[in-house]
Amino acid sequence: QVQLVESGGGLVQPGGSLRLSCAVSGSIFGVYVMGWYRQAPGKQRELVALISSVGGTNYADSVRDRFTISRDNAKNTVYLQMNTLKPEDTAVYYCNFNRIGATSWGQGTQVTVSS
Repeated sequence: QVQLVESGGGLVQPGGSLRLSCAVSGSIFGVYVMGWYRQAPGKQRELVALISSVGGTNYADSVRDRFTISRDNAKNTVYLQMNTLKPEDTAVYYCNFNRIGATSWGQGTQVTVSS
């Protein structure tokens, strides 16, 4: 069982930056992928960024070149650095852990981009 706890959300003006953190605990081993997803009101949850257990990354086209996913293995934490934020980035952001036979989600953290 893997537990995920997100933090770092908040209110930011357009053009601003935020860094989300996802603290990971539990049975982390083998080949896995971690990611950030988001869900805006009235919309489906969508992929934002992924990072694999070997360090490969992938991004949604809408956030490429503005967001960066990274991890600190010593701290068991995955980050999402979000720059040049836009109002359309407003959503609840969720951390996800995915391995064959096991999937976990965090509780989500709200990001609101507004002037």
